[in-house]
Amino acid sequence: MDAPLLEVQGLTFAYDDQVMHFDLALSRGGIMALIGASGAGKTTLLSLIAGFDRPTGGRIVIDGKDVGDLAPDKRPVTMLFQEHNLFPHLSAAQNIGLGIHPGLRLTKADRDKVEAALARVGMAGLGARLPRQLSGGERQRVALARSLVRDRPLLLLDEPFAALGPSLKRDMLDLVDRLRRETGTAVLMVSHDPADARRIAETTAFIVAGRIVAIGPTAELLDHPPSPEIADYLGLAHG
Repeated sequence: MDAPLLEVQGLTFAYDDQVMHFDLALSRGGIMALIGASGAGKTTLLSLIAGFDRPTGGRIVIDGKDVGDLAPDKRPVTMLFQEHNLFPHLSAAQNIGLGIHPGLRLTKADRDKVEAALARVGMAGLGARLPRQLSGGERQRVALARSLVRDRPLLLLDEPFAALGPSLKRDMLDLVDRLRRETGTAVLMVSHDPADARRIAETTAFIVAGRIVAIGPTAELLDHPPSPEIADYLGLAHG
């Protein structure tokens, strides 16, 4: 069996008077959902993996390498937030190009890569448009395309589609699933909505008060919740 792409081993983080503790593994090219109530620690776990927060103990191993001492920009990770963080004065293509070079000093090959990314997310021919000329869904497609050109093996999604309507959100989830199948990128996805996990996640982890209390195949976890906390969250009877 191949080694997991991501291993979170005994990771701890102190927040106010709470100590969070995380352990999980994600396969290369796999997709896992993190679900749980607000404040449970889902976004904190992503921030620890990305390097925006520093753990008090444990290890984060990505592609066989302990990344604990690496700055966020040096980690083989891309994180996509609910706020798409596009620069309003730059075109869609330029915003994507920032994923290749922060000064937009792009070669012909780089520009071709940007155009290919636009086409991949269904935005071919729209690279010259400014963010204000795009719909909310189109702006998130641009942000996703910027993630693609970074060529990182792990994509962290912090509810980037939560503000979209149900139909458009499903379209974006399906796009993420298709792109990770095409590129082999592993995806760790935070969501409050179990339907998101059910739609595209192979496995799901449920977080309560800073701890992963259950992890397993998505349908099994959601259809047969193994604990009262999960059943209550899902609005189901336990047992």
